Amino acid sequence: MIPFGYWVKVSKFRINLLETIFLLSDALDLVGVDQIYHSKRVAYLAAECGKALNWGQDRLDDLFFAAILHDCGVFKTAIHTKLTRFEANNVGNHCSMGSELLQRTPLLAYLSDYVLYHHTPWKELIGLDLPDVVKIVANCIYMADRVDILVLNGLEIDPNILGSKREIRKKIRAKRGSWFQPELVDIFLKLSKSEAFWLSLVKVPNAGYAYSGLEQNSIQEIEFEDLKSIVLIFSHIVDAKSTYTVKHSDGVADLSRFLGELFKLSTHTCDMLELAGLLHDLGMLRVPDKILDKPGGLTESENFIVRRHSYDTYEILKNIKGFEDIAKWAAQHHECIDGSGYPFRSHAKDLSIEARIIAVADMFQTLTQKRPYRDKFPPKDIMSILKNQMQEGKLDKDVVLMVEKNLTACWKLAN
Repeated sequence: MIPFGYWVKVSKFRINLLETIFLLSDALDLVGVDQIYHSKRVAYLAAECGKALNWGQDRLDDLFFAAILHDCGVFKTAIHTKLTRFEANNVGNHCSMGSELLQRTPLLAYLSDYVLYHHTPWKELIGLDLPDVVKIVANCIYMADRVDILVLNGLEIDPNILGSKREIRKKIRAKRGSWFQPELVDIFLKLSKSEAFWLSLVKVPNAGYAYSGLEQNSIQEIEFEDLKSIVLIFSHIVDAKSTYTVKHSDGVADLSRFLGELFKLSTHTCDMLELAGLLHDLGMLRVPDKILDKPGGLTESENFIVRRHSYDTYEILKNIKGFEDIAKWAAQHHECIDGSGYPFRSHAKDLSIEARIIAVADMFQTLTQKRPYRDKFPPKDIMSILKNQMQEGKLDKDVVLMVEKNLTACWKLAN
C-alpha cells in the first residue's frame, strides 16, 4: 500500500454499514456467474430461522452479517461450482480464507469464527472448544446455505420452486443431528411447511430487505481506514480471481490517490478515489476463470463478457448511500475522452478529473503486470503507450503528463 507520509488527515463517511455490506455482497455472488443473490438468500433464510427461535437483535445482526459474508473466501468459479453440490467435499479452505479476510477487518473481525465454521457438521462442532453462540450461528448459516443450494439445483430441473419443496425438506430432515443442530432443523421444517416461505425466496433481492436491520435508519460515521478495511475484503477477492491480477486493485487505488494529491484534490476526495480504485473491477468477478486466464486472444463473444465488467461494477455500487461518486468514477475507468470507451460511451464533458485519473491509473497498473498473452512492460514503454492514447484522444492529457513528471514514483506505487 502507499508508504507512510503521503497524507495525515483522514475523513469520515456517513453510511449504513449493514446496508453497505448487503449491497456489496452482490460482488460475492458474481463469482458463481449464474447464481446471483445466493448470499442474500442464505442471510434471509438464516435470519428467518433465528427470528423464529426468538434470538435477540444482537445475535440476529451477527447472523445476518456473517451469512451475507459467508462465501467471502470463494475467489474462483471452479470452487463455487464444487460448493453447489449438496454433499460438497473439501470446502474447508474457503472457510479459513474467508475467516482470515475478516480478521484483517477491525469492524468485522468478530464474525470470523462464524465464517470459519460455517461448513462444519454439528456432530463435529459440539466437540470443539468454542462458545455456544459460535456453534449455533455457524450451524444456522450452514443449514441455510445447503437449503439454498438445494433450491438452486431444484430450479434447474423445475422452474417452479414449490416442485422442490418436499425433496428439500426430506434432505434437511435426514441431516438432523449429524450436519445440523436438531432445534434448527425443527424450526426450518416448521417454517417451510407454507408455500409463502418458498415463494418469498424468488423475490430476492427484495426478500433480503425483509430483515428489520436494513429498515432501521442506522446511518453512522465511519472513519476512512475502517471503511477501507471492509472494501479491501472485496478488492482482495477480485485480485485473487486470477494469478495475473494479484494486487491490481491495490495498485490502481494507490496510484489514483497519489495522482489526486498531486492535483491537490481534497483529503476526502482522495479517500474516495482510493476506494473507487479498490472497487473499480468488482464486475470482473462475473468473468469466468477460463477467460481471464486464456493464453491467446479472446473471441468476440468473450470480449463482450469482459467488457460488461465496468457496468456490473456500477450496478453493485450505485445504490450504496454515500458511494454515488465512487460508483460513477469506478464505472468510468474504461471511458475515453473522445467518447469511444465503455460502458456508457461518456464524452469529455461527462468525465470528471477523478474518473480520468482512475482510467490512467488502471491502464498504467495493468501494463506493469504480466498477462497470459504478454509480458509486463517497463516504465518507458508504459509511458509511450499512455502518450499514444493521449494523442489519440483516449486519455486525459494533464493526467498522463502528471504521470510522466512522476514516473518513478508512479511505477513504485503501481507494483
